[in-house]
Amino acid sequence: MKSEPEAFSIDDLARKKRGHWDGVRNYQARNNMKAMAVGDLVLFHHSSVEPPGVAGVARVCRTAYPDFTAWDKKSAYYDPRSTAAKPVWEMVDVEFIEKFPHFVSLEEMRGITRIRTTGMTFTRGNARASRAGRDARDPKRNAVVGAAGVEKTI
Repeated sequence: MKSEPEAFSIDDLARKKRGHWDGVRNYQARNNMKAMAVGDLVLFHHSSVEPPGVAGVARVCRTAYPDFTAWDKKSAYYDPRSTAAKPVWEMVDVEFIEKFPHFVSLEEMRGITRIRTTGMTFTRGNARASRAGRDARDPKRNAVVGAAGVEKTI
C-alpha cells in the first residue's frame, strides 16, 4: 500500500498504532483492498520520494468499508459520485507492525527474484497494490524484509 510520506508515513502509523487507509481513488487498488482480510500483511510503500520504496510492514485490522472522506466536500478526497447510500470508494484499517532499518527501493525490489515470481508487479515505476499475505513465511514479504536487513519474523 502506498502513501506519500509527507501526508502519512510509516512513522505516523507507528505513532498512531493504527489508522484507516482513506483517499484511495484508483479502482484496481480499491478492489484489492476489498479483497483484503483481517490479518493480511501489507508492505508500506512510500511514494513521491526519490527513490520510492518500501519502508515497513502493516497488518489489516479491519476489512473494507465505505471511505467517508469521499462524501466530505471539504476533503481533498471528495468525490461527488460517491454517497453514503451508494459508496464508490472503500478503505481498510491497518495497524503498525514494523519499520525497516533499511528502506527498500523499488529498483532493489525489481531485482529480487522471489518477488518477481510471487505475483507482485511493477507499472509506471510503482508497485501495484498487492497483499503480502497472512503468513509470515510469505516469500514476497520475506524477500523485501530480507532486502531491508530485518531478521525478525512476525
